[in-house]
This record gives sequence, C-alpha cells and structure tokens, in this order.
Amino acid sequence: MASHRRPKQPSRARVTVLTTAAAAAVALGSQAANAAPSEKPSKDEVKSKVDKLYEQAEQATEKYNGAKEKQEKLQKEISTIQDNVARGQEEVNELRDGLGSMASAQYRSGGLDPSLQLFLSADPDDYLDKASTLDQLSGQQVEALKKIQDKQRDLAQQRAEASDKLKDLSSTRTELGKKKKEVQAKLAEAQKLLNTLTAQEKAALAQEEERASRDSSRQALTPEAAVSASASGRAGAAYSAAQTKLGSPYVYGATGPSSFDCSGLTSWAYAQAGVAIPRTSEQQANYGTRIYSQSDLQVGDLVFFFNDLHHVGLYAGNGQIIHAPRTGTVVRYESFDTIGGPFMFGVRV
Repeated sequence: MASHRRPKQPSRARVTVLTTAAAAAVALGSQAANAAPSEKPSKDEVKSKVDKLYEQAEQATEKYNGAKEKQEKLQKEISTIQDNVARGQEEVNELRDGLGSMASAQYRSGGLDPSLQLFLSADPDDYLDKASTLDQLSGQQVEALKKIQDKQRDLAQQRAEASDKLKDLSSTRTELGKKKKEVQAKLAEAQKLLNTLTAQEKAALAQEEERASRDSSRQALTPEAAVSASASGRAGAAYSAAQTKLGSPYVYGATGPSSFDCSGLTSWAYAQAGVAIPRTSEQQANYGTRIYSQSDLQVGDLVFFFNDLHHVGLYAGNGQIIHAPRTGTVVRYESFDTIGGPFMFGVRV
C-alpha cells in the first residue's frame, strides 16, 4: 500500500532567510535602476568640469609654450656656435697653411728648423707648452703659433658649449613632448565629457557661450567704454591690433595670425606695434612695470589672472579685457568678473 506522507515543509528559519534575500535583491535592483539615470552628469555639471579641464589645459599650454620657446632659442644658439666653430676652424687651417709655407721657404733656403718641423707633426697646444723651444723659432712663427693656440682653445670652449646646449635641447624636447601630451589629454577628457551630452544640451551650451561673447562685446562697446578705451602709443597700437582679431579661434600654442592662445594673442598684438615681448604669460608678467590697482590700468596694458599667472589679456577699459579665453572659444571682450580667476595685476610695457 502506497505511503501518503505529507511533503516536508521548509523550516521557518529557512523561509525567513529566503524572503530576506529576495527582498534585498529587489531593493538592490530598484536602487540600481534609480541610480542609473543619476550617473549621467547634468549639462551644468559637465560644463563646470569641462571649464576646469580647459583651465588646466591652459596652464599646461603656457608650460608647453615656454618649453617650445626654449627649444627654438637653443636651436638658434647651437646653430650660431656651430657656424662660429666652422669659421674658426677655417682660420686655424689658414694659419697652419701659413706656417707650412714658412717651413717650405726654410727648407728651400737650407733646411727646416727642427722645432718647426716638430710643430707641424704634433699638437700645437702641447708643443707651445714647451716654452723652451720658443727661442728656436722666429718672431713671426711664434706669433702664428700663438694665434693658432688661442684659436684652438676658443674652438674647444665653443664645442664644449655646443655639446652642453645639445644635451639641454634634448631634455627640453622631452619636456615639450610631455606638456603636449598633458594638454592633449586634458582636451580629450573634456571632449569625452561633452560627448555625454545630448544634441539638445550641446546646442544649449553653444548658445550660452555665444550669448556670453555677444553680451561682453556689447558691454565693451558702450559709449562709456569707448571713452575709457582711448589709447595711444604702442599700447594703443597693440590694443587696436588685437581688436582686428575678434572672433579668431583659440588654439593652444598658436601665435596668429588666424588663431591664438592667450599669450599668443598678446605677444602678436605687441609685435604689430613694433614691440617684441616674451612668449609666455609668466615671462610677460615680468617684462614691464606692474600696476596693482585696476583704477590705474590703461587701455593696452597687459592684465594677468589666477595665482600662477597662466592667463593674460589686454585691458580694454570699462573693467573689460580683450583676450583668447580657452579651447572652444574665440578672441573676445570679457568682464574681469567672468574670467573665472582673480585679477592679479597689470603690466605696462
């Protein structure tokens, strides 16, 4: 006869554990579902992060500019030294040829001075150090030998200097490469953030940026601003040159004439006024007379922002500057209040 036992029921403890686990799973699933949308940053959060990355990129850009300028300077110095060495060696060769002619004349007239013969087959520097042999040479020969000695010592010094500069150039190129990668990494990170926005959010950001540029330009061109923006001399000429570049895009490392970074614009503008100022913002900050009060600024003065002086523009009057702000923007007017960093001082060139 078949057994009719009741199936075994799960214990109350087991039911409790299973129920708790199921509830936890549901809760976690619900939290994940709710958290997913919040993982995507808002438009304003993206803009804030992107602006910070652009600021960091500009900091790296000024370091990049400094390394690039140093590289170009070293290359010119090395080229000059190498040209001097080549010319100096030609002079040495001519002097040696002259001594050879003397030796030939002596030989034809009855024999070669043994001391001169020794010189022609040895290092003149080493030979001239043996002062005891000098009395065996004619005055003309001694003078020629000393010229060769001085010239060779000078050439040795220049070759050593060129060697040191070549080493410096190599390390500068390495630094330049690192700074370039740093700038590109910051810009790539910013672009990655921008790519998380929808087409509508991107359009909204673009409109905000365009409105900011338009509002700044309108404020800078009020009658009051026009009066305060009167300028003369080279500062006025630099300011006028910068005005012709309104709307030109910001490109890191660019010095014009179609695109600029911040110090690229100021150095280009002053170059149009016939003044060669340094390339980077940090160098420009130490070029002229510092003006610490905004009320003492004149149109065309260089103005610096942020504690590390990584941003520079030209004073436009009425509490405005004309500058190349950052990646994604163009040369424009802007109020001191909207730069994003504190005004440090001005510099009158």
